[in-house]
Amino acid sequence: MRKPLDRAARRVFVQGMLASYLDGKVQVKVGNITGEAVDAIVNAANPSLLGGGGVDGAIHRQGGPEILRECQQLRQTRFPNGLPRGEAVITGGGRLKARFVIHTAGPVYGASGGRDRELLAACYRRSLELAETSGLASVAFPSISTGVYGYPPEEAAAVVSETLAHLLPRLRAVREVRLVFFSQRDAATFIAHQKFP
Repeated sequence: MRKPLDRAARRVFVQGMLASYLDGKVQVKVGNITGEAVDAIVNAANPSLLGGGGVDGAIHRQGGPEILRECQQLRQTRFPNGLPRGEAVITGGGRLKARFVIHTAGPVYGASGGRDRELLAACYRRSLELAETSGLASVAFPSISTGVYGYPPEEAAAVVSETLAHLLPRLRAVREVRLVFFSQRDAATFIAHQKFP
């Protein structure tokens, strides 16, 4: 059960206010990530790479069979045992507005031998490094591992913001990162607990 929002988070929620950080390079918004018109959206993927529930299932449904075919090819070649948690891989975007999908497998909270924070940070870091080497300027992320994988959103906010604040100033190609939350409440929780400078 999630804790009630503190006063600052309630104020954000009530006003419907979103935020930006790092001179506007990071934007917090509410919406459906499958509709984001960016160079790449990030998929909170099942390690199987073959689709699943939540964001993963929505991306595969909206993007169409082209994405699944590329994922199956990756399973047959590079990742026969599935995508390791904290790693990332890129495919085309199929019928999505985004040109590409970056798939990353987040940690299941409490099941990573004390490496939850490290693996969650790696999901964001590896995804952005992949975007950078692919020459992509804009990337949209869902809230990785905070759904059925049980990562506390308040803790995730600190990990994500610290990772982005450390990495983004070093990147040349990536100029815009969108953090797309499913609900106003989720966005407000992030805003209340982020650690951007």
